[in-house]
Amino acid sequence: MFTPVRRRIRTAALALSTIAALALGATATSGAAAAPAAAKQGPTSVAYVEVNNNSMLNVGKYTLSNGGANVFDIAVIFAANINYDAGTKAGTLYFNPNVQSVLDNAATQIRPLQQKGIKVVLSVLGNHQGAGFANFPSQQTASTFAKQLSDTVTKYGLDGIDFDDEYADYGNNGTGQPNASSFVYLVSALRANMPGKIISLYNIGPAASRLSYGGVDVTSKFDYAWNPYYGSWQVPGIALPKSKLSPAAVQIGGTSQSTAASLAARTVSEGYGVFLTYNLDGADRTADVSAFTRNLYGSDAHYTP
Repeated sequence: MFTPVRRRIRTAALALSTIAALALGATATSGAAAAPAAAKQGPTSVAYVEVNNNSMLNVGKYTLSNGGANVFDIAVIFAANINYDAGTKAGTLYFNPNVQSVLDNAATQIRPLQQKGIKVVLSVLGNHQGAGFANFPSQQTASTFAKQLSDTVTKYGLDGIDFDDEYADYGNNGTGQPNASSFVYLVSALRANMPGKIISLYNIGPAASRLSYGGVDVTSKFDYAWNPYYGSWQVPGIALPKSKLSPAAVQIGGTSQSTAASLAARTVSEGYGVFLTYNLDGADRTADVSAFTRNLYGSDAHYTP
């Protein structure tokens, strides 16, 4: 039996910071066209990086010993926040200084990954202020937040947005409790704003169970959904095809190599198309990464400092 390892340190949500004003309508910083990545067969691998402590560039340091393909296909910047705006009485997008630095230095922190063929998405997380994805007071406020997200993707040349409905502390600052409509309005507006980009769901929190409202089901608007409990196997409760789901979740350096290997083998044997990892740091994690790449791709991993 796999032992669930509960979630990440809340450093991203708690870091001291200054609100970074989002320049709406700004022109995107376009990266160079991605070089063709070496082909590999097997699931899409995802790496969350705590940018308060680690560099996004670590994601690009791992390739497969057989063939040289990237180990990781998607890199997730962890994390921006949804904060409470007293003026609008709704959520607003917020970057702590570490996240802002990654975005401001996209040419050196994001573009090198994209040029290797790795997609880079921004995770958005609650920040204990009562604002979340599931309690917008109106459809308009949900659409306004969706525009902040899509404008950020455009401005910084990102590949999408990841929703993580934790630490919102619904009710703080006099905010409402989760309602049925908010997340549907938000995801619908975001998909309309960025039809070609990734929208992923960290399958946790009130928003994850509120995907249908007023005859609209936003399930098909997600590209991926994954299990939020590291060291465990849990199929996300969203009606996406297996190719878009990660029931396996591992914390690199925190989940044992034997468990990671077992989860990878099960991912392949049961036909799922995504494998989620969290907390890739700057150490040489070849042994931890190879533990799952052997079963996912039939190859050890190679680390290039």
